[in-house]
Amino acid sequence: MHILISNDDGYLAPGIHELAKRMRRFGKVTVVAPEQNHSGASNSLTLTRPLNIHQVQEDVYFINGTPSDCVHIAMTGLLKEKPDIVVSGINCGQNMGDDVLYSGTVAAAMEGFLFGCPSFAFSQVNRGWSYLDGAGMVAESIIEDYIKNPFPGPFLLNVNIPNEPIDSMMGVIMTRLGRRHSAQSVIEQINPRGEKIYWMGAAGDAKDNVHGTDFWATSHNYVSVTPLQIDLTNYSQLDLLRSWWNQIHN
Repeated sequence: MHILISNDDGYLAPGIHELAKRMRRFGKVTVVAPEQNHSGASNSLTLTRPLNIHQVQEDVYFINGTPSDCVHIAMTGLLKEKPDIVVSGINCGQNMGDDVLYSGTVAAAMEGFLFGCPSFAFSQVNRGWSYLDGAGMVAESIIEDYIKNPFPGPFLLNVNIPNEPIDSMMGVIMTRLGRRHSAQSVIEQINPRGEKIYWMGAAGDAKDNVHGTDFWATSHNYVSVTPLQIDLTNYSQLDLLRSWWNQIHN
């Protein structure tokens, strides 16, 4: 068993060290992660400059690029063999609902999925790394379950874990993505040169957080597991779009 691990918090983040420690019981682990924090990088690839790979210890590398860069380079040149599993995280903060469109954590796992690997993205709900050992135990348990009873793949699972001791969690449930309200307004400031600068506002609060969503699950101390897909086609509007097009062009 060969497991490729990446993240978006950077190769020095506590979450990736916890995850790598837990995954090593299953076999060979290779860590390829960004040099710096790339939260919010989504699926971006660096196409306008070359990238550098630095090896810091055996089977641990960092790259001066995005999470997607890391997994892409690992898959297309750095690794001599295709990994059996790609695991991303453990992220410092939740990736639920609309977050998955921006998340570098999810993007790293998605890159593995695009290359045909079973892929997992693990995140803690709250920032700050509290009860990280509990999150590590959850990740270890889910990967162990998969190895013992493989799920037909490839697939992409997004896992969000409450910041709680393992004994305080209610269990694991399968969920769909919820939705957020619109993000809060940007924060305007003046820099030392007298120029206006803007900080992105905080993410919106949960809007669709009913039973069955990832927001509901984690707010009730459950671990949320959501299967994701790449196809963004809105199939319910295809016939409507064809009808509209035909009306204006016939």
